[in-house]
Amino acid sequence: MPRARSEERRAEILRAALEVIAERGYRGASLGAVAERVGLTQQGLLHYFPTKEALLVAVLEERDQWDTGGGSGGSWRMELLGSLVEYNAMRPGMVQTFSALLGESVTEDHPARDFFTHRYAQVRQELAGMLRTEYGDRLPGGLTPERAAPLLAAVMDGLQYQWLLDPQALNMPEAFQDFLSLLGDTRPE
Repeated sequence: MPRARSEERRAEILRAALEVIAERGYRGASLGAVAERVGLTQQGLLHYFPTKEALLVAVLEERDQWDTGGGSGGSWRMELLGSLVEYNAMRPGMVQTFSALLGESVTEDHPARDFFTHRYAQVRQELAGMLRTEYGDRLPGGLTPERAAPLLAAVMDGLQYQWLLDPQALNMPEAFQDFLSLLGDTRPE
């Protein structure tokens, strides 16, 4: 019973951290603000996350758990990507937090920099594997899956930024499906 309560409290803290980071960015977020949001003292929060960096890593890992179901293991499919874009459109706070952290992580010494560097290397590898499964060694435009993978990741992230800036002007899932239609339906049978 105490363990379940501890896990519930931990999840509550992660949700609060997501909200605070979405509102203020990582550098503007404080442990005190997160603690206050969940009704804890800062000292109480430190019992669950001993540093701000530990909380940040937990937030990023949680986000990836929601997006990949714990890791795709190289089994991504185009249908999953379309579903993921639709799912993200239903959770703007999560997308906003991820986008704020991604943008901030390019600055020197940001604690999320290593996470995102590793994450994008893994994403490019998994997307290349998915594209190879879907299209073979060459996509309809002639690119190899390895050359197309960073472009696919850029489209997904770029759509998120555009959608966050003006959600009424961009239907993110529809725009992603439009992008996929650019690839054509020339997948090997």
